[in-house]
Amino acid sequence: MAEITILIFDDDVTSQRALQSVLDSEGWTVRVVPLLRDAMKELAQGNWSLVIANLAMTGIDSPEFILLSELALSPPVREGKPRVRILFMVPELLAGQALPILESAHLPYVSKPFHFHDFLQKVSDLLIDSRALPKSIRTTSFGFEENNRRKKADRRAGKERRGTEMFASREDYYMTDEELAEFEKSEKEEAKKRKTGDHPV
Repeated sequence: MAEITILIFDDDVTSQRALQSVLDSEGWTVRVVPLLRDAMKELAQGNWSLVIANLAMTGIDSPEFILLSELALSPPVREGKPRVRILFMVPELLAGQALPILESAHLPYVSKPFHFHDFLQKVSDLLIDSRALPKSIRTTSFGFEENNRRKKADRRAGKERRGTEMFASREDYYMTDEELAEFEKSEKEEAKKRKTGDHPV
């Protein structure tokens, strides 16, 4: 499987740290760029699996937003190769203005604050669509050491996001066993729906 690379457009230091901690814990290569012009240069020059763009940086009527929207709506796979996917982050202050536009255009987004596993699921879905990721990150079976590594990484991320509005409040920053079991159950049900064609587009 090719390396998964993620480019983040974000000028909020606290959310940068939280996002990087969560995505790093999956073993992915993450690059955070706080300036829009520099971020667009990185996008043009690199071979990225996913771009996560904070609408506080791009706005909803800028040339950069239009370009990212076009990329988001392009086919996820071209000539058998994955193409970059786009995920917009919507701050609460922009939600009223931005959400109707994103939803009417069917653009993928997450609203802040959000739970980390909801965020990871959205990321996972986009990477699966482009075949950059073979299956959901939450259906992989981890050994004892891997589970410990993931939980330690998630605890570190949890400490960094506490006191910020990046993620919704959680007792800790990783799924409990009950949450993980329920999540994996729903994942299996969704996979069955996709195979039978019942999954909505």
